[in-house]
Amino acid sequence: MSEEFPGYKGEALKLLKKAKAEIGDIVRVIKNGETFEGILIPRSEYGDEKHIVIKLRSGYNIGICITLTTQIEKVGVGVKPTFAASLLPEQRPDLPKVTIISTGGTIASRVDYRTGGVRPALSASDLYSVVPELSEIARIDAEILFSLFSENITAKHWAEIAKTTARHIEDGVAGVVIAHGTDTLGYTAAALSFALQNLPVPVIMVASQRSADRPSSDAATNLIGAVKAAAKAPFAEVVVAMHETVSDKAIVFHRGTKVRKCHTSRRDTFQSINASPLAKMENEKFFILVKDFNKRDSSRNLVLKPIFDEKVALVKFSPSLDPQLIDWYVSKDFKGVVLEGTGLGHVGGYCFSAVKNAIYNGVLVAMTSQCIWGRVNMNVYNQGRDLLASGVIPLEDMLPETALVKLMWVFGQTSDVDEAKRLMLTNIAHEISPRSLHEGIREEKP
Repeated sequence: MSEEFPGYKGEALKLLKKAKAEIGDIVRVIKNGETFEGILIPRSEYGDEKHIVIKLRSGYNIGICITLTTQIEKVGVGVKPTFAASLLPEQRPDLPKVTIISTGGTIASRVDYRTGGVRPALSASDLYSVVPELSEIARIDAEILFSLFSENITAKHWAEIAKTTARHIEDGVAGVVIAHGTDTLGYTAAALSFALQNLPVPVIMVASQRSADRPSSDAATNLIGAVKAAAKAPFAEVVVAMHETVSDKAIVFHRGTKVRKCHTSRRDTFQSINASPLAKMENEKFFILVKDFNKRDSSRNLVLKPIFDEKVALVKFSPSLDPQLIDWYVSKDFKGVVLEGTGLGHVGGYCFSAVKNAIYNGVLVAMTSQCIWGRVNMNVYNQGRDLLASGVIPLEDMLPETALVKLMWVFGQTSDVDEAKRLMLTNIAHEISPRSLHEGIREEKP
């Protein structure tokens, strides 16, 4: 494999050398009577030797399989691709100040042509520099805290994000934007909802499903909406800012304790579960969608509670679940277990002994439902009533992942089990809805 032609070898490399084409040059590929023209770009080092990849004028990349009759011509000299950061736009002193904290994820990523995958590469300042529209919205103070895919973020990182966010809020910014990967965004959003209390300004978590160098990327639109909300939105809560639909019509703001990623790739993947989104932004205007919300108030003093105890587990019940799994958590001195039960809040009778043993040994056991919508009601069937009698705590319509995060946070505040039970049943950050809504995933209307 040639260093001058990263990812190319064999027949494809021979044809490129014959054409005297280099990475970044404009090439014309003629195959089976069809002509393709575009910029020659690097390939994954794990690819085969029979394809070349070019970027079309439309912005899309295509791979072309080389055959005996394929012809390649160099038709223009190009510039080799680089990832050099561009200069920051000039900032207007009359605009509100917003901090962008980058933790990584697709919104802070570009294609890694070595592997063909996506890598966390952009710093927070890169995000600002590649979206110059931000210079007309706010003065940006950018900080890169982590460069991690979200599956690598743990409770320890939540604490650091909370403390960093608090520091910027105490410095007087109009709002904070946190760039994060989508896969565990709901967990981090819930964590910050509990760790950052009495917020004076908005904390907007933002992500994207598609990296910034793809034509179909949602990164810029989501980031612009997030910064506008941080600068001007009337609410002061932890929210997730993402597309409302698959189009670019509106950005919706989901409460951090009620949001879940519901689709692997759609741009409107995040949905508010058992609740309405807090707000949305459409045609440059903010629309509040709930009656009860915390208003922006710069005179309010932030209360920071960033401690989480990781000795907490989430156990999803499934047929033939081995109850020794629960026993194992007890043996490892875990302080709490959130059960993700079936329906209204049930687990198999063969798990009852292990559940009772956990409670007897001082482990807090709470029940959520693996159903997407609705709330637990353990008084309907004998199975549920028996679990209640054993001391299992029903958590209403709280999402299982939010319940896990909250239990970690609760045991970060107290070691007393009775106080922990009280806190779990206290609605701290809108994690419990007074009634459950069922709207389902929004579909794009024709």
